Amino acid sequence: MKVILLENLKRVGSIGEVIDVKRGFARNFLIANNKALYASKENISQVEKIKADLSKKDNEKKKEAKKIFEQINKKKYTIKKLSTENKELYGSVKPTEIAKFILQNENLNIKPSMIQPLKDIKSIGEFKVKISLHSEVDAEIKIIVEPADSIQ
Repeated sequence: MKVILLENLKRVGSIGEVIDVKRGFARNFLIANNKALYASKENISQVEKIKADLSKKDNEKKKEAKKIFEQINKKKYTIKKLSTENKELYGSVKPTEIAKFILQNENLNIKPSMIQPLKDIKSIGEFKVKISLHSEVDAEIKIIVEPADSIQ
């Protein structure tokens, strides 16, 4: 199915580009989240007209992402979790928990879908976490997991 992209998407394409994607991806993600339009003649001419506006909006999003990047890149966050004697956690540290932690400490609203741990956080230690703030801006933080003394 051919669609026209309304924003830059990593590994997919850039604004105004007409791409061919699977039907489900187009309907359920791209079009549902206003990231693309069906590639009809009317839509193609409409996107050509508003391409400058879309680029401007994308640049604003990029500036915002860079501000957040400067605030959190290379920072370390310590999370206390209950663990067993052999340093394994009861459960794991999920992206939703990391997002809440950043919101509490930095007052930044980062979506859990933007947070990508390089490996599952299931034990005590130090873990690198990548945060995709924009298709061209990625921040990296460290999550330090320490044992908690008691149930919180």
